[in-house]
Amino acid sequence: MIESVGKGRTWVLSGPTSSYALHLTDDDELLHLHWGPRISGADAEALAEQGLPPYWPFESPLDGHEEYPVEGGPRFVRPSLSVRTPQVRGTEWVFADASEDGDELRLRFTDAVHGLGLTLHHRMRDDADVIERWVTVAHEGDGPDLELLRADAATWTLPQRDAWRLSQLHGRWAAESLLVRSPLTYGEKVLSSRRGHTGHQHLPWVALDAGGATEEQGEVYGCALGWSGSWRISVQQLPDGSVQITGGAGYDDSGLLKLAPGQSYTSPVFAGLWSAEGFGGASRAWHTWQRARVIPDAAADRPVLYNSWEATNFDISEDQQRALARRAADMGVELFVVDDAWFGQRTSDRAGLGDWTPNPDRFPNGLRPLADEVHDLGMQFGIWVEPEMVNADSGLYRAHPDWVQHHPGRTRTELRNQLVLNLARQDVQGYLWEQLDTLLTSAPIDYVKWDFNRCFTDAGWPGEDYPQRLWVEHVDALYALLERLRAAHPGVAFESCSGGGGRIDLGILSRTDQVWTSDNTDPLDRLAIQDGFTQIHPARVMAAWVTDSPNVQLNGRFSSLRFRFVSAMAGVLGVGGDLTEWTEEELTEARDWVELYKKIRPVVQHGDLYRLRAPEGGLSAVQYTRGDETVVLAWLQAQHYGEQPPRLRLRGLDPAAAYQSPDTAQVHRGSVLLHHGLRTGLTGDMDATVIRLRRIG
Repeated sequence: MIESVGKGRTWVLSGPTSSYALHLTDDDELLHLHWGPRISGADAEALAEQGLPPYWPFESPLDGHEEYPVEGGPRFVRPSLSVRTPQVRGTEWVFADASEDGDELRLRFTDAVHGLGLTLHHRMRDDADVIERWVTVAHEGDGPDLELLRADAATWTLPQRDAWRLSQLHGRWAAESLLVRSPLTYGEKVLSSRRGHTGHQHLPWVALDAGGATEEQGEVYGCALGWSGSWRISVQQLPDGSVQITGGAGYDDSGLLKLAPGQSYTSPVFAGLWSAEGFGGASRAWHTWQRARVIPDAAADRPVLYNSWEATNFDISEDQQRALARRAADMGVELFVVDDAWFGQRTSDRAGLGDWTPNPDRFPNGLRPLADEVHDLGMQFGIWVEPEMVNADSGLYRAHPDWVQHHPGRTRTELRNQLVLNLARQDVQGYLWEQLDTLLTSAPIDYVKWDFNRCFTDAGWPGEDYPQRLWVEHVDALYALLERLRAAHPGVAFESCSGGGGRIDLGILSRTDQVWTSDNTDPLDRLAIQDGFTQIHPARVMAAWVTDSPNVQLNGRFSSLRFRFVSAMAGVLGVGGDLTEWTEEELTEARDWVELYKKIRPVVQHGDLYRLRAPEGGLSAVQYTRGDETVVLAWLQAQHYGEQPPRLRLRGLDPAAAYQSPDTAQVHRGSVLLHHGLRTGLTGDMDATVIRLRRIG
């Protein structure tokens, strides 16, 4: 809902529990007024009447109060917008008009010197407390090209508090999405990726609380950027204690694009959320919004998959895949995925990338015979691709060495023995469309695991007047290619992967069905990774695998099949071990776990998630509730001194209701579960359990 008051120069956007308000002064200064619990138009007018703070030497009264600070004029904060022509840098705007389109507010400004038009977009839907913000910058004049050095999607302003605490998700390969909280101090905290993709090092999300929020209580402000390339989020605490957060595409101010007359740039969405129900309440609001507004076909259950990579690596054959498929089908798997090495001359990671046709020695009749057999076994069929990359030892590179990102006269850096295709080029886009469309037409393929296994290093474009644009246009082309493939092949689901969790953000999630959370499949390590991931993203997109023990990928840790399955059942369940080496007892146990997961899947993938206990060395647990159904997954890393693990106090239940376990028939009172808790029965080291409850009466 949008309410316009104060002679049409004050606006209030409201969702179910929160409001967002801004005000345009008579001097065309756009000021932030409020972000928090719901307020009325009259409340916003009262805030607007307070005006800017009084003069203070060497400070600007605008700093910390503007809705979207630009470069130029009496401002000293980090600008969200920086533009230049050969003669002039900076912006001096005047208000042009305001308009509404349903739940979207558009405020348009102009700069006569640059011939620039700037539109600020705000959207808040009636069914969500998430505010979506983005900007459009247009060259509306007939002068020289306008260079966008930076055009952030939004600046967020927080209310005055005594102190703030910053939450962020950091990491590296095999250790993504690790949660850390620290006091926010004066100055600027910058999170970014300068790698060409979202990056393993930081998810583009921050949350701030006034130091006292818990999992279920207290005010929490969160911001998440929907961009899958290089990005930057800056959190600034100004000298007067004010806090602003600005973020958008690009990791610095070296330039995004050049706009000729008539051209425009639309930024990605930078979404914000306020919650009065702690970090858990904030994450559930994020999850609900993403399932409703971001993730394609989110109401559908994601299938249990098997991926052959850890069983085969590059030593792949059709007969071997058939044998794995039969075992996977007998286990109850619903989607069988052939990973790397099915194409070109891909016998190692040194060759084949770019040649997206089946290897004739390994698949002499293409993929169709295997895909048909997988379908006959009652499963869907999927494959792995890495379209944005190329090996030097490939037919594609030998034909088109100019298609990769590179600088003239410089060494072409290879990481993982591969180079990055310049997807900003029209010819590269056309080639990939032809290759992938032909592939998806050649066989009944239901699923594509889309990987991206190295960062930008030599982001050059010889012959291009403004090569810097490839950083933005590569991502735009990726989005366009995914959208075109989805439209042409609506039955195909896509998973985003980037060496694990290197490309996870709201932008890629709006175009794919799930994401590969991490290459680390160790079930104990995964608990912390998944705990951080769910701070912002829902279990419905969080792919997790059961692999072999000892863990062959990283640490050699031994763990029971029980612990591995319960860990992976916290998201979208997959299996990735070498099934030909599993014993009959293991296969039988695995079949039982898959059957149980299918029973709880609607609750796990679509329910409200409560993080009951963080994975900090002892007992940890996650609860999912949907309607009358509740599922608790609990893990005990180690038991000490023979003591019983603490009870699990559940959340989100009706204290006046009774809940029965379909597995034991035991009945529990809601008030007891909420206040006193539930015993898990876990003992020893690396134990785990699944507890199901159903509301009765």
